[in-house]
Amino acid sequence: MKDFLIQLTVISIVLSFTLSCKQKPENSISKPEWTTLFNGKDLDGWTPKIMGFEYGNNYKNTFIVEDGLLKVSYKAYDSFNNAFGHLFYKIPYSNYRFKMDYRFTGEQVAGGKAWAVRNSGIMIHCEDPKGMGLNQNFPVSIEVQLLGGNGIDERSTGNLCTPGTHVYYKDSLVTEHIIKSSSKTYHGDQWVNVEIEVRNDSIIKHFINGEEVLSYHKPHIGGGAVNTGDKWKAKENQPLKGGYISLQSESHPIEFKNIKLLEL
Repeated sequence: MKDFLIQLTVISIVLSFTLSCKQKPENSISKPEWTTLFNGKDLDGWTPKIMGFEYGNNYKNTFIVEDGLLKVSYKAYDSFNNAFGHLFYKIPYSNYRFKMDYRFTGEQVAGGKAWAVRNSGIMIHCEDPKGMGLNQNFPVSIEVQLLGGNGIDERSTGNLCTPGTHVYYKDSLVTEHIIKSSSKTYHGDQWVNVEIEVRNDSIIKHFINGEEVLSYHKPHIGGGAVNTGDKWKAKENQPLKGGYISLQSESHPIEFKNIKLLEL
């Protein structure tokens, strides 16, 4: 009887240990959490760099917060005058997922380029904005181009633009400035969700309303569209492994919300 009780005790201990082991992975492994980058109240954590002005100068209140939304506003402008702007988040990243909602509103400000109607972008792998030239138009970066429909023509969004950079697309080096995505056209002032998956200097993917619309890899320095002269010449072909994130102002009002990031 004594031996039987000992056996029961041992079995009980083993079962308890086995059950506890099975439960631990579920309870101890925490799921990665999305970080909110925009607090809906002010521009805390975000700093503008607008062409012709020093880093930190929010010329004519181009970037404002109203009704819980981050807005590109031209209320104080008489003419755009090539005031291309970028609002930079304070921390550089390398491996992450970034997502937000955007919508175009109103009319383009006078003096804006014809190609900039309902045009904006998310710049990733950006150079340090503190080192940008006073009259530099765009940061060396990878741009996830955001386009709104004109009410008539097909116009994809979530495209790729390459200011001062090149990428490989479908295993081939692409030196053209724009690669179009497979997204549909979004006319009017509807909200559109955009998400980007960034894997260092490996693969980058664009998603629009949950659907993958573009994928490319091996981003690196090279090419034009940035007015920095020969400043980057010595770094051509250098892989882009990470950088800052910025939101663009190109002459058409646009609004952003639900700006979040998940580090991978």
